[in-house]
Amino acid sequence: MARHTDPVCKLCRREGQKLFLKGDRCYTDKCAVNRRSYAPGQHGPSRKQKPTEYSIQLRAKQTARRYYGLSESQFHRYYEMADRAAGMTGTNLLRICESRMDNVVYLLGWASSRAEARQLVTHGHFQVNGQKMDIPSRLLRAGDTVCIKEKSRDGEKLKALLEGGAARPVPAWLERGGPEGKLLSLPERDQIFVPVEEHLIVEFYSK
Repeated sequence: MARHTDPVCKLCRREGQKLFLKGDRCYTDKCAVNRRSYAPGQHGPSRKQKPTEYSIQLRAKQTARRYYGLSESQFHRYYEMADRAAGMTGTNLLRICESRMDNVVYLLGWASSRAEARQLVTHGHFQVNGQKMDIPSRLLRAGDTVCIKEKSRDGEKLKALLEGGAARPVPAWLERGGPEGKLLSLPERDQIFVPVEEHLIVEFYSK
């Protein structure tokens, strides 16, 4: 998968809003969106063109994709899955993204960002239903239990993350108890706090 190697703060600036890609830094005055609230590049401060319908839809798609840290091929595959499923395609798409293993680890407060959660999962620090899980893109289901491996709980990194994330609120569709968590259900639309109008994504891919 192609990797984004430029500073991730540029992605937030391009979308004109915080995507919380840098963890705790996003909540401080050092956040790039706070310091430079215009798109990156030499033409960023002077862009005054009226956005077209296509550009509005594109920005919505890019915002959601970057929010979850997905490649274009991954995101489009999720859209196709959502389109085939029963219900509203846009809600299905966001529900799929929310149920990814790395996103669940982040929402449970065990990582400061989704990128960090992805790295921790890849390094094999977690289990799903008692089995080792090192695939960040694994889609979890209602009733699945997630926990930090016994051996990993004594590491300084995971200890610090557990202490730091203990006060973070957990969405209603998740349950957290120290180093263990559970998916009570898949999220409803009003439980997903992605800064995007999903119908624009559906319109973008429907063309």
